Amino acid sequence: MPGPPAAMPRPDTVRPPNSWLRLWNDTEGRILVAGVVLAWLLVLTLGIGWLLEPEWTLVFAAMTGLNLLIGRAAGMSFGYANGLDHAIVIGSNVLVETIQVLVIYPLFVLSWRNLVDVRRLQRYLVQVRRSAEANESRVARYGMTGLFVFVFLPFWMTGPVVGSIIGFLIGLKTRQILMTVLAATYVAIGVWALAFEQLNELLATYGRYAAFATVLAFAAAAIAVGRVGRLRHGRGAAG
Repeated sequence: MPGPPAAMPRPDTVRPPNSWLRLWNDTEGRILVAGVVLAWLLVLTLGIGWLLEPEWTLVFAAMTGLNLLIGRAAGMSFGYANGLDHAIVIGSNVLVETIQVLVIYPLFVLSWRNLVDVRRLQRYLVQVRRSAEANESRVARYGMTGLFVFVFLPFWMTGPVVGSIIGFLIGLKTRQILMTVLAATYVAIGVWALAFEQLNELLATYGRYAAFATVLAFAAAAIAVGRVGRLRHGRGAAG
């Protein structure tokens, strides 16, 4: 099955849709609307929570932010370190990662079709696309099974957003992509929850933030290795 075009559309060639109706008639358009609605509901919940329980809401917001900026491991470990139970930690991370997929994936696909203006997100989408292309051939060999494993494994840049873009690049249908990516994400979150339960017990003598600090240390190391790799690649290309 032929894949999508070889390059992201240039910002000056991206045109907004003629009407919201046109966007709504597209499957990815409806997915985007669902993702945006969930995102606004999350923001509204945080706003109401700030008025009623500001201390608890601050922890919840910090956990959400860490998930978005660093990954689920950082967000979940922070939640557990602050005494949140399994239901809240798992539920909030499921919601955040679902929103990520339901917003970024359709934006990426719609940008290929010149139905949305993505100039403000162009740099981010290009970065996600490059990460997806770097792993595309390995995932394509095994199809949906390969995509599930890719999203499930706890490696850097193997999350549901990159996974959904890989699914698009290898020609999977939208239903197959969402089903596979979200299922792998939910299973991975459940496994992380069990792992952090054991890790917190193991590191309890070092303080309640010991597991969270360990995760941050690994994340910082991964970021440093990634940057060194990009610098070497850039120097090699320049040479």
